[in-house]
Amino acid sequence: MKQIHTNILNIKDTILGKITLTGKNIFGRKDYILVQKGLISCPSGYAAAITNITDIIGNNPIAGGTDIEEFHEGDVVTINKEGEITFLYEIESTSNAVFATGRCNHRCIMCPQPPVVHEEDMTPFNMKLISLFNKNTQEVGITGGEPTMIGDKLFDIIKQIKKYTPKAAISILSNGVKFADRDYAMKLALCNCCDLQIDVPIFSDVAKLHNEIVGANTFYKTVQGLYNLALFGTKIGIRVVVHKKTYKRLPQLADFIYHNFPFVCNVAFMQMETIGMAEENIHDLWIDPYDYNKQLVEAIEILRSRGLQASVYNAQLCVLPEQIRDTAIQSISEWKDVYLEECEGCKLIVQCGGFFASNKKYHSSHIQKI
Repeated sequence: MKQIHTNILNIKDTILGKITLTGKNIFGRKDYILVQKGLISCPSGYAAAITNITDIIGNNPIAGGTDIEEFHEGDVVTINKEGEITFLYEIESTSNAVFATGRCNHRCIMCPQPPVVHEEDMTPFNMKLISLFNKNTQEVGITGGEPTMIGDKLFDIIKQIKKYTPKAAISILSNGVKFADRDYAMKLALCNCCDLQIDVPIFSDVAKLHNEIVGANTFYKTVQGLYNLALFGTKIGIRVVVHKKTYKRLPQLADFIYHNFPFVCNVAFMQMETIGMAEENIHDLWIDPYDYNKQLVEAIEILRSRGLQASVYNAQLCVLPEQIRDTAIQSISEWKDVYLEECEGCKLIVQCGGFFASNKKYHSSHIQKI
């Protein structure tokens, strides 16, 4: 999530609020954070104010010395006592998500966000957060950690999204293990959300290798979870993070997916984000994406020839062979999507997915403008 560091006054606890640039009447201010140039103090009634002025005064919460051009009417942010402004929802973004929990029952060797062991229940905060979303939002993700670690509260979050953003498609990132419990899979279906998709990772057609990658003996629970989700008509996608331990068997994995999960709506092959556990294990995981093109092309052709949709996420068009460039999706969140000097002048830069900001150190040696 995008963050800005600022100076604060009268902020002792984290403040959650919806950005307004135009102001609200006195009776409708309590959930809003006023952002205006030239403010010295926060007008009464607002949750807080944000301004470009450094010399802030008054008794109400205010953050100063901030580039107010970063904010848009309808954004939702938090301001904490350390002076960090965090964007939890951006009105102009197509990749807004609710972070359900930092806990996880896997410890994937390439996870960009290692799980936490203990945390406060985030559901009450998330219910409030969702209530501040724009009602015309087109898509909301639910992510973590592992979202199913919050149990049935996951369904409360889904219902809250349906209530406040009725037009939104909902996507859930989950390892699928909890859905091996048929009753839990049924409860998801009973949320009656027709435009919901759950994306589940399968990293190998070999159980032992998948389990090694996720750090848990759960391959067959994930498989059972996929079947239970399909049983109740839930839309399913499969995700495959490609690295040194997974690339060799991509064609075999594609064949395995077709024969065992022909009901999935998409199979996404994802370039690795090199932070967190991935950075810790980089020498065991890193391979230049150019060097697994042969296996990637073969896997995609296996799926496409059999009528399954295949996509490539987080990849650069100049690295991909031309015959699969049409599968590339711009999937990196706007706030962490960057391009390199080598990309300047490329005629495909508008269509290209770019790079994770964290991947400046580890990226293909074959980057060049087209």
